[in-house]
Order: sequence, then structure tokens, then C-alpha cells
Amino acid sequence: MSHTPLRIVVGITGGIAAYKAVSVVREFVKDGHHVDVIATEAALQFVGRPTLEAISRNPVHVGLYDDVAQVRHVALGQQADVIVIAPATANTLAQFATGQAPDLLGNTVLARRGPLVVAPAMHTEMWDNPATQANIDTLLSRGVIVVGPGSGPLTGADVGVGRMSEPEEIVSAVYASVTTPVVQDLVGRKILITGGGTREPLDPVRYIGNRSSGKQAIALAQQALLRGAQVTLIAAHLEVPVPSGVSLVNVSTAAQMREAVLAHISTSDVVIMAAAISDYRVDHTSESKIKKSEHQGQLNLSLVENPDILKEISTHKFPEQVIVGFAAETTSGEELTSIAREKLQRKGCDYLVVNQVGWEQGFGTERNAVSVLASNGDILESATGTKLSVAGTILDCITKQPFQNA
Repeated sequence: MSHTPLRIVVGITGGIAAYKAVSVVREFVKDGHHVDVIATEAALQFVGRPTLEAISRNPVHVGLYDDVAQVRHVALGQQADVIVIAPATANTLAQFATGQAPDLLGNTVLARRGPLVVAPAMHTEMWDNPATQANIDTLLSRGVIVVGPGSGPLTGADVGVGRMSEPEEIVSAVYASVTTPVVQDLVGRKILITGGGTREPLDPVRYIGNRSSGKQAIALAQQALLRGAQVTLIAAHLEVPVPSGVSLVNVSTAAQMREAVLAHISTSDVVIMAAAISDYRVDHTSESKIKKSEHQGQLNLSLVENPDILKEISTHKFPEQVIVGFAAETTSGEELTSIAREKLQRKGCDYLVVNQVGWEQGFGTERNAVSVLASNGDILESATGTKLSVAGTILDCITKQPFQNA
């Protein structure tokens, strides 16, 4: 948590997830911060004003023309150290992206001086709509911090992407936004990032793949952009939007990933290999769908090893270039560190980011826990938090050592 008392504005808009905002406010108040709640008229259809005032210990602000003598519609934004919108509906995101200010919340956001954190919440179809994705891209390009959405039960019987992130994730992102100032320490640097998970086809229908969503790679791209870098992202089957300003190269297989990396590496100062790349592929891809009836209850696949892209680029990198590898393992503790050090020795990269993954950990989640190892095996930093804050720690480790061609 942030130890310095903050003035936090919590904006609540009209979505069923508004009930979670009560817990967000409570956590801030418990941590000793001053919280001003701005609720839209629609939000009060889901959460009552007395509840919000009791939890925040302050009056709830609703009307644009309330307390005009104090210029409330400007003062709240000017005074806030950070503004968080939870939930942020599709309509709210559209208003922010286009600079509209039809109510007190919109005016406050336009008048803000501190960071803006939004936690989207809506049905999957609304989140996937190109208009919403374009609005998210616009907000990301302006430095707005987007937390979630996650995947899970929605209103009614619907299940999918669009569920608002849990209160602790939102609170963590807010604290990270004010305790980790953005330093423009990557201006003029070209950073190549790989993300997502590659897929190796068995036939035109099926493939061997993994559960990587690409969220950590997107967080790295967003942080690198904020710090002034030129970012190229080689993406394999991302499940999250790409920030505006990123040069995107889409690939599918490990072979395509290798080809794209080799095509861009010569102009890159830093290469961050955050993608989950398949270690194996089938030795023969069927041109037609493999029929179950033709294999008498058992299908045997012959797998061959894919090229080791990280080792290849680490071996042939130019002196001033920085190569960062990733290692996702299902072990923990000393065994995890030992595996990471052995991988560092094999790959020859400058840094290795290691994290534990599992059925409910690492892949597809909003949070991550990593350790960053230097080439000699020393642990430089360990970080737990949102993937955006973890991305900041990774970039901090890279920039602690000045670039040799600076």
C-alpha cells in the first residue's frame, strides 16, 4: 500500500459491478486515505448514497451543479492524487476517450492532474465491440491505466470476458500508479517484445498450444511506451487489446515467431521474450482433419523440437544489446530459482524473469509474481502485484545499468 495519505477520487458508474466499488472505497479508507466518491445518477440505482457515505466518511458527489461556489467540478480533479473509475462502463469509456464531460465525473476526469485508473465492466459482446476496443486503445495511448476486465460470471447466466477486476487488484493498481512515477528513461530506445502463446497445428482444425493470454507482454509494452520507448510487439494469439503506438506483428507458430524476431532484432536495443513459445511441433501436419474413427481409440503423435529462439538471439546479439528471457515454471521456492539459474546458463541472456504458473496462477490472470535474475544468477528484484506494476519492475532492472551505446 501507499504509506503517504492520498486524496483519492473513486468514480462509480452505472453497472451491476458497482457493489464491488464499496470494497474498493473501504480499502482506501482503512489504509488512511481521504476518499471522495463521485457517483453517477445511474450508479445510485445499484448502490445507495448512505452506504457510500458511511464507507467513505465523506459526502457523495453526484450533481454537476452542486456546490458551484466551490467550483466542485474542477476542484475535485485538481486536488486528487489519483482518480479510479470502478466500474467503468462502455459508455463511460467512450466519453473519456472523446473528451466528453456531461456530468460531474466527466468534468473531474478532464480537470485531473494525477493518474487515471479505469476498471472496465460490461458484457463480453460490448467489450469485444470494435468501438470499445478503439476507445481502450485511445485511453492506453494517453497513459490511462486499465485494470482488467477479467473473465468469469457476468449478469444473469452469461460467462465471459468483461467481469470487473477484484477490489484488491484495483487498489493495487491505484497504489502503483502513484508510488511509481513514470520516468522517461527509454526515450530513443527501440524495444522488441514477444507476447501471447504460439500454436502448432496438428491439422486444419486442431493445434498444440498453451494458456498464455499475452497480458504481461501488453503490460510491458504499455510501460515501455510511457517511458518513451519505440515498441514493436510480435504477438501470438493475444487475448487483450494492443496499446496505440505499438508496432504490431502477428504470428501463429514458433517458426513464424523466430522469423519475425530475426527480422526485427538488428534494429532493437532491447529484446524481451515474454511469449510462451511451443517447445515442440508435430513432425507432420495433416492437410485434412484427423478422423477419430481411423485411429481405433488411440492417436500417437510424433513431436520434434522447435528452434530455441532465446538461445539463438542471445548467442548472436551485438555487444550493446540487452536480451531478456522468461521462464514459467510450476515449481516454487529454491527449486524455482535453481531452474531459473540453470536456464540462464543454457540460454546466455542478460536477464531472466521467472514466475510460477499453475491452473489458477500466472496465465490469464491480472496479477503476477516474478523474480528478475541477472546473467550471473543473482536475483535483482522480486515483485508481486498487477502485471502493469510487475512490468515496471522488469524495466527498472533493465534500465539500472546504463546502455553501453548511450
